[in-house]
Amino acid sequence: MRIVVTGAKGQLGQDVVKLLGAKHEVHGLGREQLDITNESQCLEVLKELKPDVVIHSAAYTAVDLAETEEELTYSVNADGTKNLAVAAESIGAIFCYISTDYVFDGTAKSAYVEDDETNPQSVYGKSKRAGEQHVLSLSTKHFIVRTSWVYGMHGNNFVKTMLQLAKTRDSIKVVSDQFGSPTYTVDLVLFLDKLIQTERYGIYHASNSGVCSWYDFACAIFEENDITIKVEPCTTEEFPRPAPRPRNSAMEHEAIRANGFEDLRTWREGLKAFLRELEENN
Repeated sequence: MRIVVTGAKGQLGQDVVKLLGAKHEVHGLGREQLDITNESQCLEVLKELKPDVVIHSAAYTAVDLAETEEELTYSVNADGTKNLAVAAESIGAIFCYISTDYVFDGTAKSAYVEDDETNPQSVYGKSKRAGEQHVLSLSTKHFIVRTSWVYGMHGNNFVKTMLQLAKTRDSIKVVSDQFGSPTYTVDLVLFLDKLIQTERYGIYHASNSGVCSWYDFACAIFEENDITIKVEPCTTEEFPRPAPRPRNSAMEHEAIRANGFEDLRTWREGLKAFLRELEENN
């Protein structure tokens, strides 16, 4: 397959390009090669490359900064997605949009299923939901893949931050009243590879299986690395941030099961694999 990947320099994008590039013709585009907020450029680039699939992982993801940079956030996450969806549709390409758990308000008592009501609370979440709506209305062959708590080899993420903090501290406070599913980029990419080779279009929730709190996740990171550090649970209120976080962003993988795909491995298995990768590369 010929695949165009946006956000090719990002945490997820780099792994999409690397892993899918081993078996498909992949064109990874960063901001320099494609300004997704430029409608005519989107049409031009896709008409020239003629991909079978566009994996749209480019996004404005600075969740707290988005609260004060609303216009920029929407221009990337909503308008940029619209431009790409229109361009992909014009050449008959499959459009795969990477979305987020932030489209939910986090007040549900159980895990969210794909067709649950969305109710984003942050500018970032609202802009990503606006992107979803553009995809739903403009693309006939689309996958919307909502994921959560993503980490991998590239860029900054929670796992790397914890390991870094452990070098200089003997105790650390981590929020224990927000729940979700960590997602290892490699596992997400392997799922995307299976998905885009089908016509089972629609919305999917894809994260590593199982649910934990940020506190549980931190404890697991230190346990797997044999690091002795005191981890203290704290509340969201003790750690105020500009953008509201969903308290519960656990997502059911109903569409994965219903469409006969193999579910992603548990978050703990994903974490172990990532720590091995990290060790090999350091």
